[in-house]
Amino acid sequence: MATTSRPAKDSATALRKHISYHWQLFVPLTVALWTVVVGMGLWQRHNMEMINDARVREPLELINSRVVAAFENDVDPLPFINFIGNYYKENPLYETVCISVYKNGRLVYNIGDIIRPEVADAVGGEVVHVQADNANFFYKAQRSEDGSVEVYSMMPFDKEISVMLDEKSEDFWWIMLAIAVVLTVIGYYSTRHFGRNISMLRTFAERAATSPDFIPSADYPHDELGEISRQIVHIYQERLQAMKRLKHEHNVAMHAMEEKDRVKRQLTNNINHELKTPIGVIKGYLDTIVDNPDMDAASRQHFIEKAQEHANRLVQLVNDVTAITRLQEGRSAINLEDVDYHDVVYAVASDAEDSGTIGNLHFENGVDPGTHVMGNYNLLAGMLMNLVRNAVAYSKGTECGVRLTGEDEECYYFEFYDNGTGVGEEHLEHIFERFYRIDTGRSRKVGGTGLGLPIVQNTVEAHGGRIKARNGAGGGLVFAYSLPKVQPKAEA
Repeated sequence: MATTSRPAKDSATALRKHISYHWQLFVPLTVALWTVVVGMGLWQRHNMEMINDARVREPLELINSRVVAAFENDVDPLPFINFIGNYYKENPLYETVCISVYKNGRLVYNIGDIIRPEVADAVGGEVVHVQADNANFFYKAQRSEDGSVEVYSMMPFDKEISVMLDEKSEDFWWIMLAIAVVLTVIGYYSTRHFGRNISMLRTFAERAATSPDFIPSADYPHDELGEISRQIVHIYQERLQAMKRLKHEHNVAMHAMEEKDRVKRQLTNNINHELKTPIGVIKGYLDTIVDNPDMDAASRQHFIEKAQEHANRLVQLVNDVTAITRLQEGRSAINLEDVDYHDVVYAVASDAEDSGTIGNLHFENGVDPGTHVMGNYNLLAGMLMNLVRNAVAYSKGTECGVRLTGEDEECYYFEFYDNGTGVGEEHLEHIFERFYRIDTGRSRKVGGTGLGLPIVQNTVEAHGGRIKARNGAGGGLVFAYSLPKVQPKAEA
């Protein structure tokens, strides 16, 4: 049984889907409206028939009651009967009225056809439609209280009466038809108004399900259903935007992960490459010493010093890798405090001169005392020392220094500069990359690890600042960077 009913159910569902919501709403509404109108029309027609029948019956009842009352009050009814006869003779509608008066079973007055008492007995004296001799009559019979007087009146149901009873029937049905048509038109446009919203929503749902680039229309009516439609469209657009944001964030995250993996691979490869050189050199010198036990003291000392030099370079490389890893992975754990940056610059300049690190360069401190930044003293000092070493190794200049170039509500802006040769413009965007070397041979000769400037960049960014390199207008290389100010504490 289930298998036979399912195709019919599916067919009905398909038919409902094929018929628009407008017609699904309009047809039942129209049927209901016409049913109500026809029902009201039939009910009103029935009332009108009763009213029209009363218009015919009431005169008959009036005649009978007046004649009976005349006899009961010993008044001659003839003048009244003659008046009735003359009055109704002048009215085309009542010209066929018949009145018969019996007293003690004898006919005493009559107008029109004689009404036989047996007809009265057959219908019980009520005002009814009576059919006699294949003709319809309106009939009324009335007796006096003592039963001595009997009055019978009737009116044939002829053409004039039929016209009177139906005189307003045609107009009435035309009015009802007009009402039904008006209600149908109103129902059509009302259901089309609602159906339009439903159709737009259905189109929106179909397009949204099949086309990810679909842009829904916002042209909905300004009513409750239109407001619901706009809310649905708004929710869809927000969901679409959220999906785009999630997709974008996913792509960014994937790109960041890929970039992180690439950097890690590059760092690992570079570290392996950088480690191989000093390790290979150290091993070579030591193997030479071991393989030549009779080597003279001067050569042995030379080989040992060379091995020591490359071991120190290896230690510096490991320290730099450790430092840059700590800066990248532990930025949130860096302890920041109020630091006078003038003191940091002064201390770095003194240490560089005392240790001979600065060589023949003259260091200029252009930071005023009282320039307080939120920072880590040791990290800031290490950052400046890396910049000094970079200037000493590569600038070929005679002067370097730090100067304050500006400030705003949140940051101080500084520049570390030298008056050397600078670098080619094509190298500036790569200068902070790990193990990036402008001149590979010269870099190895001066003992650089290729991590000094990446450490500088990570230090500045760990403090919430930014750094950028450029060639100076008068020559040399300039590193412009920012550091956060010490913000005043809010009063309790």
